[in-house]
Amino acid sequence: MFDNLKLGFIGFGNMGQAIATGLINQGAIQSNQIFACAKNWDKLCKNTQEKQINPCKSAKEVVDNVDMVIIAVKPYMIEEVITPIKKELQEKIVISIAANFPFAKYEQILLPNTHHLSTIPNTPVAIGEGIFICENTHSLSDEELDLFTKLLSTISIVQFVETKQLSIGGTVAGCGPAFASMFIEALADAGVMHGLARPVAYKLASQMIVGTGKLQLATNNHPGAMKDAVCSPSGTTIVGVATLERKGFRSAVIDAIDAIENK
Repeated sequence: MFDNLKLGFIGFGNMGQAIATGLINQGAIQSNQIFACAKNWDKLCKNTQEKQINPCKSAKEVVDNVDMVIIAVKPYMIEEVITPIKKELQEKIVISIAANFPFAKYEQILLPNTHHLSTIPNTPVAIGEGIFICENTHSLSDEELDLFTKLLSTISIVQFVETKQLSIGGTVAGCGPAFASMFIEALADAGVMHGLARPVAYKLASQMIVGTGKLQLATNNHPGAMKDAVCSPSGTTIVGVATLERKGFRSAVIDAIDAIENK
């Protein structure tokens, strides 16, 4: 689909691998179009060999071989990693996936006129069902932005937000999978407690999450209305809903997000 694009990863941890896996599996690019480097060479070779991606000894080697560079290291490492390759990055499309590292911070490190965009993706990009939260403030050209959006739309919803919303958007989309996984596990545990085999319980709980999310996106119905549609008068579902309310289900979720944002 993007036959002429060469994509590089500086850092190839869980998120970098998830993006690469999603792009390859969705047929957006071929594995030989991807180059990656990481601190641990042996681990990098293992991870890239599994996907037939090109391993590189250095960040400079990655940048020299690609058109678009994804900065996928921890935020505290960014300045150290970027400083030696600032000149090379000036000629590339630079995409950051580091949390809490918006456009203004990169402007302090990168050379003037470097084209860059800060984003926060989530792990479901690996199966083409992810989210890329993107900062409205960026320095990509219209053509570069169009390329980025089309490429990442193959594995995610690409959602642009104001700088002040980048953190909360990333928290909802990026931390949410952990909360959803806890809910799947809890729902499956309840199913097992009442006789379901665990694999069946996981399958039912996970598909319920997938289907409900897709239904909301397809219809744009208010989640409260979707909940009401399942709750019959004096029925079974409303008993469960009332119990969750009494146990503080919604307030616990809100408190968890609030704790992250105030960390």
